[in-house]
Amino acid sequence: MFDDFLFNVKYGINHVLDINAYDHVLFLIVLTVPYVFKDWKRVLLLVSVFTSGHTLSLVLAAYNVVNVNAQIVEFLIPVTILIVALYNVFTAGKGAQKEKIGVLFLTTLFFGLIHGLGFAREFKMLLSDSDNKLVLLLEFALGIEFAQVIIVFIVLFLSYLVQIIFRFTKRDWIMIISAIVVGLVIPMLLNSEFLS
Repeated sequence: MFDDFLFNVKYGINHVLDINAYDHVLFLIVLTVPYVFKDWKRVLLLVSVFTSGHTLSLVLAAYNVVNVNAQIVEFLIPVTILIVALYNVFTAGKGAQKEKIGVLFLTTLFFGLIHGLGFAREFKMLLSDSDNKLVLLLEFALGIEFAQVIIVFIVLFLSYLVQIIFRFTKRDWIMIISAIVVGLVIPMLLNSEFLS
């Protein structure tokens, strides 16, 4: 029983930290980069909202409530990353992180739903021999949340180093990281099977 729990949590962690599927990490980077350590509660809440959307998609897929074309979802995932990165570029240094929570949280929830749908097919294969889908989903979500907190901490720590020690302005840091992510996401979009 405990081995199953560890396996499922580890599976969630590996899902986020998989070097071959770095879209999840890119999304977390652009979501987190406008913030600093003192904003940790807001960032943690945002990440939890993203996990909730991701998990809700998996629940809907696991119980066959939704069935979405994988090519469309695989195209939409980099689109969500691009939207957040471009939003950062256009709002860098303008206190975007202090804006009303509602729209930001709803957008993050929606993007979480899309990212979850991207993993739904693989996750359904994992569920095939499970009697208790909901427990497995929650254990997997716990692993995702743990890995996301690690990524967020790394981004906040690097932001601190770059801004305090290397004297980058917050605006320049946000612009540089967001531009790098845009550069990484554009090939993902262009190579999408949806556009082929």
